[in-house]
Amino acid sequence: MASAFHCSFSFTRIWMNPMSVSTQSNYLRLKKLFICTCAPVGVPFPNSSKICMVPFNLFSKRHSVRSFAVDTLLGDGAIQLERHGTPSFLNQNNSQWSSNDLEGQLQELFDEIMNMIKLGKKDEAIDLLQANHEAVKEQVDSGTGNIAEAAVLDVLLLGYMAIGDLQTAQIVIDELHKIVNELNDDEMLVDSILMHMGSIYAKLEKFDLSICVYRRCLQIMESKYGSKSSFLCTPLLGMAKALGNSRRTPEALEIYQKIINILESCRGEYSEELVVPLSALGNFLIKDGKISDAEHQFDRILKIYTRLYGEKDGRVGTAMCSLANVKCAKGDVNEAIDLYKSALQILKDSKSVPLDDKDMEKMRIDLAELLHVAGRGEEGRTLLEECLFITEKYKGKGHPSLVPNLVNLATSHSRSKNFAEAERLLRIGLQIMMKAAPPDDPSITFPMLHLAVALYNLHRDEEAKKLALDALLIREKAFGKESLPVGEALDCLVSIQTRLGEDDIELVKMLKRVLKIQEIAFGHDSEQVVETLKKLVYYIDKTGKKTEKYHLEKRLSALRNKFKQMAIY
Repeated sequence: MASAFHCSFSFTRIWMNPMSVSTQSNYLRLKKLFICTCAPVGVPFPNSSKICMVPFNLFSKRHSVRSFAVDTLLGDGAIQLERHGTPSFLNQNNSQWSSNDLEGQLQELFDEIMNMIKLGKKDEAIDLLQANHEAVKEQVDSGTGNIAEAAVLDVLLLGYMAIGDLQTAQIVIDELHKIVNELNDDEMLVDSILMHMGSIYAKLEKFDLSICVYRRCLQIMESKYGSKSSFLCTPLLGMAKALGNSRRTPEALEIYQKIINILESCRGEYSEELVVPLSALGNFLIKDGKISDAEHQFDRILKIYTRLYGEKDGRVGTAMCSLANVKCAKGDVNEAIDLYKSALQILKDSKSVPLDDKDMEKMRIDLAELLHVAGRGEEGRTLLEECLFITEKYKGKGHPSLVPNLVNLATSHSRSKNFAEAERLLRIGLQIMMKAAPPDDPSITFPMLHLAVALYNLHRDEEAKKLALDALLIREKAFGKESLPVGEALDCLVSIQTRLGEDDIELVKMLKRVLKIQEIAFGHDSEQVVETLKKLVYYIDKTGKKTEKYHLEKRLSALRNKFKQMAIY
């Protein structure tokens, strides 16, 4: 009976990166620097062919203050800024500015903040943001609240989002909202600021507010450019996404179709500008389970690129990969494999993407996974070996970026029951990580836990148990005792200790921890929960707790019936 138990957390999938595994989602939250995707949106001013950037420029640092504002905007304030070392802004009438002057100052501030972040000068960027924030608050508190303050806050908001300080970003956007609500629609830059606010509210998962500000932005832009202008497409895309996240599917679909209709009318049905909305719509339809409809969107993208650039262009290869993903979602594995192969060959021949490019590596790994699913493991393994070879060539034999390749190749060998080779590869990967990272770094536990599974399959249970325990302790310290990575390590340890014949009561305690983690992460009625409930029923039966067993069996039966019904439909 014990041999029937296995880890509910899968170790058989091939992964792009040890920190991007679906069961390691907490790794991403804790280790990745959040970089805002709300890049400055270009908004055209009337009677100008130039695209004007929204971000705004009035600069100051806390200790050595430096002003980038011109005298026509700040007047004597610029002199005071340098003399006293504290930021100052003048409340001037908008008619004293030209849009180009204001635009240039906004852009300068934005560029300075982003350059600091890019160069890793995060503390300096924070100082600059805070100094300007304090200056704006002084102006607002003194009774002003015009477009200048709103525009500065807009840039600061983008800066805080880029740094990943969502708490301060929330404070800034609330301040900005109050000012913008009092501004007239015909103020310059209001539509651009609203567009940023819509995007950032969506990032903060405040979708109703996002939709609200996007709606006002669209009203302003429609009055300026007309209801069929292509300038409307950027805020419409943001609004459609926010509607989708709010589960307002019919409204979201209507907006996506409106964008496509506008662009087809303005640019034609084979315009490259259609690619972005078609891709966004396709991804939304996949998320909504409408795979066939999504396929049509990605097929259109492929036709657009083929018509514009020819069959051998790298963009055609990239479009093929997107279509292959949809084919895979439909279950058309062989069609997906053929598309991936053609795409990789086009990209390789066109030399449009370097061999060691991460997107290229992801394509090879996705194709390798599909080949394994289709029972063509040897072909898949060849691709994974190619990934390892390319990474070794460009990074060197002891580089940590080799580890995902080694783990993937080991996973492939494990699928073919070649556990000895899997063990060899995983030991190399673990050695690399132990040299590259501190002993308590959670990234070490990625090859460590896979090695524990390989040793378990080789019936070297004591070694496997030690590695699994080490991984568990590191993850508990790094992520907390109720985190998903801890649940994965616990589940692995339960399988090992089962075969070692360890205490049933202790196994029940561990499984209850796993169940609680899975319920939080995947939901109370997920497939992962079903697998853990099976184990709990078995062990609780062994401990003789019949009442507890009865309740768990009842819950398990209800979940099984649910999944049967889902399979029928």
